[in-house]
Amino acid sequence: MMEKYTSPLVERNASEEMSRLFGADKKFGTWRRLWLELAKAEKELGLDITDEQISEMKSNLDNIDYDKAKEYEKRFRHDVMAHVHTFADAAPSAAGIIHLGATSCYVGDNADLIILREAMELVKAKLASVIDLLGKFAKQYRSMPTLGFTHYQPAQITTVGKRAALWCYEFVMDYQELEHRIYKLPFRGVKGTTGTQASFLSLFEGDHEKVKALNEKVTRAFGFDKSCIVTGQTYQRKLDTMAVNTLALIAQSAHKMCSDIRLLANLKEMEEPFGKNQIGSSAMAYKRNPMRSERATSLSRFVLSLSSSPAMTAGEQWFERTLDDSANRRLVLPEAFLAVDGILEILINIAGGLVVYPKVIEARLNSELPFMASENILMAGVKAGGNRQQLHEKIRVYSQQAAERVKNEGGNNDLLERLKADEDFKDINLNEVLEPSLYIGRCPEQVDELIEKAVEPVRKANKDSLKGSAELKV
Repeated sequence: MMEKYTSPLVERNASEEMSRLFGADKKFGTWRRLWLELAKAEKELGLDITDEQISEMKSNLDNIDYDKAKEYEKRFRHDVMAHVHTFADAAPSAAGIIHLGATSCYVGDNADLIILREAMELVKAKLASVIDLLGKFAKQYRSMPTLGFTHYQPAQITTVGKRAALWCYEFVMDYQELEHRIYKLPFRGVKGTTGTQASFLSLFEGDHEKVKALNEKVTRAFGFDKSCIVTGQTYQRKLDTMAVNTLALIAQSAHKMCSDIRLLANLKEMEEPFGKNQIGSSAMAYKRNPMRSERATSLSRFVLSLSSSPAMTAGEQWFERTLDDSANRRLVLPEAFLAVDGILEILINIAGGLVVYPKVIEARLNSELPFMASENILMAGVKAGGNRQQLHEKIRVYSQQAAERVKNEGGNNDLLERLKADEDFKDINLNEVLEPSLYIGRCPEQVDELIEKAVEPVRKANKDSLKGSAELKV
């Protein structure tokens, strides 16, 4: 039986790896590792902590009795103290030195930063796979002409590959921002109850250098090269804002790409992968709904809506801290990462299996090309000896007649036939003028430049983790 609500992000979207990052074992196992490294550093700096105590702590890092912790929390109404006591029960010789000199945020905040960093690294790896796949697709179709759109109205010709390059480049920008955020993310460090380090200064009998060394040792133990220069009780909640805002950038790019694919699916020019047994509609058996892209845009809106919450939380922190951040962060941080992880899984699936329909693309392009080529036709007519003003007027009249036929009669665009029947255009090779490749500008070269300058560096940096496809959970 499944009587209780379970998160769709975990059940339907996010990977097992990301789900475990925000699970209880990871969180409370990290707390215990933080207590262990604190005790080790305190021992190295001269506090009376024994090898036996360190050894017993080390042996019980993952031996977590959650039922006991739950009972302690019910009694104390304090999650950190509940786990201090639970750990002490598992490592009784160390009971007196676990959490020595520390505040709750020593484990809570530092663990959050460790998990945020790992989560961002996981997002970065998957984002690299999206960039890699879109780069390959863009290269494959770098020269295939297709009708461009502005305002969702026919515009100058682009290429299928160039359009994919636009999607790809936005993700490259997101990747660069994510790299920056990972690099700049600090550890909270060993700062004490309100960030003053007073408790540690007392433990080390006023020795400021030992307090500084303690902070540096624990910071390095968890792979950080810097810690916050100053904090209150918590690390600056602005760091959460920066992290979630970066996820929101990815959501924006995903929404843009998947919205384009949904429109192209309606035009029958391009489709996301469609399973052999996939059902598009319970009633309309013929339908091929772009459900992957729809899910990605849906999750993207959710992430975008979450991005305002950390900003409000950061602004609400009173003096050295207030606890109204806690319940909010327990929701926003995991869900933002779980949702983006799900989005990237979908994008890898889509980008690895995009289907292009060249004949449909060609037919739509040819239906609009005579209008778009009118200036080139005019110039060719002048070169053939015609009068510019006279030719312009004829093209204008014929264009309106052809448009009338298309809109009011449902006929084909017959501008080309009308021009061929006119004596003033008889010396022009209209088929040559209407060659689509004449109108794509530098699209192929722009795709090449993107791959060289942006996609290849991402590929090289992530060569061991790139995914060629992803299976969706549901």
